[in-house]
Amino acid sequence: MNTLAVEKMISGSAAPLDANYLLGLRRRSLKQSSALCLASKSKARSLSFPALLEAEAKEEDRETQRRSGRAPLVDALGAAAEEDVACFGFPGHSRGRGAPAALARLIGNAAFSHDVFFLEDAVAEAQREAAALFGADETWFLVNGTTCGVQAAIMATCGPGETLILPRNAHISASSAMVMSGAVPRYLTPSFDPFFGIPGGISAADVAAAADSASRAGERLGAVLVTSPTFHGVCSDVAAMAEICRRHRVPLLVDEAHGGHFKFHRDFPSTALQQGADVAVQSTHKVLSSLTQSSMLHVAGGLVDRDRVDSCLQALQSSSPNHLLLASLDAARAELAENPARVFDGTAALAAEAARRLAEVPGVDVLRSGAVDPLRITVRVSRLGINGQDARRILEEDYRILSELAGARTVTFAVGLGTRPQDVDRLVGAVARLSLATGDAAVASEEDEGMERALFEAGEMALSPREAFFARKKKVQFRQSAGRVCGEFVYPFPPGIPLLMPGQVVTRDVIDYLLEIRENGALIKGAADANLSTIIVCDV
Repeated sequence: MNTLAVEKMISGSAAPLDANYLLGLRRRSLKQSSALCLASKSKARSLSFPALLEAEAKEEDRETQRRSGRAPLVDALGAAAEEDVACFGFPGHSRGRGAPAALARLIGNAAFSHDVFFLEDAVAEAQREAAALFGADETWFLVNGTTCGVQAAIMATCGPGETLILPRNAHISASSAMVMSGAVPRYLTPSFDPFFGIPGGISAADVAAAADSASRAGERLGAVLVTSPTFHGVCSDVAAMAEICRRHRVPLLVDEAHGGHFKFHRDFPSTALQQGADVAVQSTHKVLSSLTQSSMLHVAGGLVDRDRVDSCLQALQSSSPNHLLLASLDAARAELAENPARVFDGTAALAAEAARRLAEVPGVDVLRSGAVDPLRITVRVSRLGINGQDARRILEEDYRILSELAGARTVTFAVGLGTRPQDVDRLVGAVARLSLATGDAAVASEEDEGMERALFEAGEMALSPREAFFARKKKVQFRQSAGRVCGEFVYPFPPGIPLLMPGQVVTRDVIDYLLEIRENGALIKGAADANLSTIIVCDV
């Protein structure tokens, strides 16, 4: 591609999607209905096929009108805020009358006047509405994110000493759940894309082999956990894994934090519940626009004890949940219910256009192989002679482009309902300028690829996570810790995948990689020493 073509990308003249077209899609999506309601069997027998279709359409409209716009918890909060009451309970700001002035100036007093709780009936009704929309038998609203949902799912299905099969690139919530439950991991090595340098999903064949191996070894198999999609949007074959789990009579738990939107567009992958999962935990705040920290846990079928799930959630969540977070889940669900099949039309078209235009920038590659979430765009920048962290920093500081995740070679962008055509123009233009400023360079070495792949191999666990977490500890120099048994979690955030966890044997590859990404600006969490001068190890 010549320089003139790149300059056109920078100027925004590369024929982006028309803003009015996208706005039209959005407006139509809020007017049309797509609730799937079948006519009764008796009516079906008495009607011709065209008449049956017409009857179904009418029933569909009636169902949409019944559910459209219903937000029981939002309505209950609104009614509570309008009450003329003298408050002698909590919270102490008394519905905004004693709100801290600085915060009230920032967000207004309405947030405080709606900060009430003890609306249990409204919460229960909102959760039932969510279960109906997402295809679950029961749904719980979460105020501690998908983290507590994954923890509750594992604690409800895996007791002390029972085996949990899970990918090595599972979120830290799964690792912390094993500390709390006493479950013992049987790790699976995820697929690895050497070109982009990112881990992917796990195969059904590996799940089957692990389950068979656990049975032969006499292990008590508690559950199988899979992350689908991953942070980069890569999906696993959940349906095949669900069939394997049914054969072994164990529940399939899916960390679907990044896939809460899958049910709402024909081009999106199937949801975990649609594929036969027993539990799916979704971060509604990621793409479905509820407030940060709000998520949902869905259960389907009878294999998982719902009372046990409820008990675990009561132990893990606040006994005084913020009802603004809960109401944001109800509001997001209500908007989706207005037109579930069309609400993402404009967003999906915009994401496809963004991916196409970014792929035309010289020196840039876009992840599109296999089953990938269309709203997650991972761009490889290493041919430009820079790493992902540098590219992310340049895009943010020089062009005010905020990305979701940076890796050794890539930057990942999440497209959502709030993304605008002008945002895509700005992103493509900034990446094109970056391309002009740097030009082509050598790709990453095979040695780098090998080290990145090794980070997500199953690795050696000298102790179970629970044993290591409660073992005697001491601090040692991080650079000299190879061969020691790690006593803490160490992970870059995002994405929150532990590269070291309690019980794992520290390797030289992990040490070198963590020091490198910290030097490049990655945020290291979990470790007592975020600078990684020292590390806590088990004194064994």
